[in-house]
Amino acid sequence: MSVDLMGFLGVVLVAYVVPGPDFLVVFRSAIEHPAKGRAAGLGAQAGLCVHMLAAAIGLAVIAARSPAVYGAIKLLGAAYLVHLGVRAVLSARRVGRERRAGGERPAAHEPRDDAAPATGPEPAGARWRSGFAQGFLTNVLNPKAALFFLSILPQFVDGAGSTTRQIFFLGILDVLIGVVYWFAVVAVAARLRALLARPKVRRRWELTTGWLFIAIGVGVAAAA
Repeated sequence: MSVDLMGFLGVVLVAYVVPGPDFLVVFRSAIEHPAKGRAAGLGAQAGLCVHMLAAAIGLAVIAARSPAVYGAIKLLGAAYLVHLGVRAVLSARRVGRERRAGGERPAAHEPRDDAAPATGPEPAGARWRSGFAQGFLTNVLNPKAALFFLSILPQFVDGAGSTTRQIFFLGILDVLIGVVYWFAVVAVAARLRALLARPKVRRRWELTTGWLFIAIGVGVAAAA
């Protein structure tokens, strides 16, 4: 088996560095709790595994050639992004109400280090499941991820070998690179957690990311 590893690694790194919906999900989850951020990163990569399997067995070809299937996936993904955005905006409003009710005493609202900001303690299991589900759904409902495996991966495959085996190899490599990248993002977010835990900063962060999610979702739906 012979594949163009250097070219493939270059494309994958660029794809990860350019922020997308999965970046917002992982980063926001990491701000709530590092464990939730890691779970979101693993969920995002699990979603990529679904697309990799689909591409390897040819299902992605059917989805890409069927406007109805492709459009349905895009609309579902858009609806989920808008859902995440609305939740973030509502969370920002809740933080604002709590801040006004407590006066100018932000220290009283500082969350503990093991709690999600502005929402109180969350069981570790529920936190992990929530982060994983958000990361998974964001990527599995993103048809661009399917098209990446369907259109980009074959460019680095040696036609003389087994196409399915090489796509699996490159796909698994992509997923592993993504896990390392997301864990690095979580480490960076953890350093900013104390800053973003302040009610005033937290409210602005939630509003900004919430409207970004909504804008991305509306853009995806408009292009469907």
